[in-house]
Formats: sequence, structure tokens, C-alpha cells
Amino acid sequence: MRKEYDFSKGERGKFYRPNVELNLPIYLEPDIAKFIRELARRKKLPIELLINNWLRQEMAFMKTGVKLPAGELI
Repeated sequence: MRKEYDFSKGERGKFYRPNVELNLPIYLEPDIAKFIRELARRKKLPIELLINNWLRQEMAFMKTGVKLPAGELI
């Protein structure tokens, strides 16, 4: 790296987009990815649709306020 950089011709905020939504990459562990791929193939659904529907069901469940036993992960 240089000690100094010349930003005199730089433009502040050039790539800033205030209302852009980012698509988050999600990295699954190999055993989970394999399970999801097989389930999507069996149900003849795109993986994205399967995961989104699954997460929507989980979100609805979480909104009910039902508590899981201590130590269980959501």
C-alpha cells in the first residue's frame, strides 16, 4: 500500500444508492445444503421457493410467541 492516495478527483457518494436492497448470500453447511437440495428435488420446487416458504412458516410460528424449551435453537 502507498503511504498516501490522491482522492482530489474522487466523487463522494458516486456509487451510493439509498433505496437499494441487497441480496444476502447465505452459506449452508454441507449436510444442510444436501438435505435442502434433495427436498427441493422431491417436491419439484426451486430451492429459493422452498427456503422462502419454510422461513415464512417459521416467522409466523415465532410471531405466535410460543416459547421453546430452554437450550433449543430457533
